[in-house]
Amino acid sequence: MMKEISLHILDAAENSLRAGASLISILVWVDERNDRLTTVITDDGKGMTEETLLRVTDPFFTTRSTRNVGLGIPFFKYAAEITGGSFSIWSKPEKGTTVTAVFSLSCIDRMPLGDINSTIETLILCHPDKNFFYTYRFNEAAFELDTRSFRKILLDIPLNEPEISAFIKEYLRENKSEIDGDAAI
Repeated sequence: MMKEISLHILDAAENSLRAGASLISILVWVDERNDRLTTVITDDGKGMTEETLLRVTDPFFTTRSTRNVGLGIPFFKYAAEITGGSFSIWSKPEKGTTVTAVFSLSCIDRMPLGDINSTIETLILCHPDKNFFYTYRFNEAAFELDTRSFRKILLDIPLNEPEISAFIKEYLRENKSEIDGDAAI
């Protein structure tokens, strides 16, 4: 099992990319008042049939031909539900998929969020031709990163250029720190 929620987010986003998504939205919301940590990953990929959707949380089911098991989604579901939280997937063919995992923030069994900044940075730098819309909320404060906005400013400069990747890394670090005060989540 993965040891951080951010790694589950990375896995879900990589699933989205394999499904042909060109835009992936990721929301991470730490809501202390309601004792929740919510993650939502939405894509515009090819989506899933009803049959696939019914089986996607079965660890012995996968659509990949390189292996016979698919543990990422079942482990993500288990990680949320063991905290008293919830897990859901919505998907329609040609419409995309939304994966929502809600964790009880104070549950001793909740794994840490982990290095979410590095997860988002990795997705952007490893897939510079895809679009990512990331929102980080801590209670009522929030910040967003939208690679489409960066592209408008940068024109033909790739997002994985060293100066741009350094800017993205700093942008994530500075904004998250400003929002949550570097809280251990």
